[in-house]
Amino acid sequence: MFFTGRFALVVGAGVIPLVALGVLGVPAWPVLGGWLVLCVLLVVLDVVLAASVRSVTVSRRLPARTRLGEAVPVSVAVHNRGGRMLRVRLRDAWQPTAGAAHGGRVALEVPPGERRRAEIPLLPRRRGELSSEFMMLRATGPLGLAGRQARHDVRGAIRVLPAFASRKHLPSRLARLRELDGNTSIQVRGQGTEFDSLREYVRGDDVRSIDWRATARAGTTMLRTWRPERDRQVVILIDTGRTAAARVGDGTRLDASFEAALLLAALANRAGDHVHVLLYDRVVRARVTGVDGAGLLPAMTDAMAPCTRDFSTPTGWGRSPRSAR
Repeated sequence: MFFTGRFALVVGAGVIPLVALGVLGVPAWPVLGGWLVLCVLLVVLDVVLAASVRSVTVSRRLPARTRLGEAVPVSVAVHNRGGRMLRVRLRDAWQPTAGAAHGGRVALEVPPGERRRAEIPLLPRRRGELSSEFMMLRATGPLGLAGRQARHDVRGAIRVLPAFASRKHLPSRLARLRELDGNTSIQVRGQGTEFDSLREYVRGDDVRSIDWRATARAGTTMLRTWRPERDRQVVILIDTGRTAAARVGDGTRLDASFEAALLLAALANRAGDHVHVLLYDRVVRARVTGVDGAGLLPAMTDAMAPCTRDFSTPTGWGRSPRSAR
């Protein structure tokens, strides 16, 4: 049971007849007692006439993952299994960093035996795991003085991934990578590390690439050409220690490291290399290895999401170490 602000106003309104009768010489205590008894009876009547919030089924529908800064559509459904019209105020108990619209509160009217759905969008302001363990329902009586309330344990969770704002630079970097590989009409000469083939010397070539043995055999100046390496093992190490909480622009050093690591991993993966990522401080916080192709970036963002600093704990971490493969 709960009381509304209207109940306080009704109780306070009893001061008016109390003062008026006091002027006429009528004893105040019997009047005050009678008024309070009347208010209590009205509250009991209001609670009895209110629809039951325990004969209600509540469900929540939301995605499992989202990126930081993106709106998350969360749908809440209320099924009234009772026999009365249900006028209910629902509160979804997300933490403040989830950014629930209107504080996670919504009002619904559900006829008997029917289901109504409401949207409570989220706008997360922090990476990591966000969860709601329950929802509170309040059904007010017809007088609006009091009502019934109940807690429904309906757990919902969503993982907030890094924003990866640097992906806007990815098309230009990939175009440059294709140019270096000679896959576009723009031929860019660059030194690789693996031998490719021999060709005749052309004025302007680097004389350091002349192959003198091939020149002696062919009778003309021959030049070695090189190609970039493939199948390299690229290891990205990210320091998640206390210094990672230092501010860099509008974010932290840890967030900037994540952005750089994601961009580097995307380029290396497109170039045919194998990328391994390790997040560590005193212990290993997350690890991504043995993942290539389209699954690399999702695996990295999934491993980075829970790595958030929390200096309210002795270790500076709100979660235990985690490894992802």
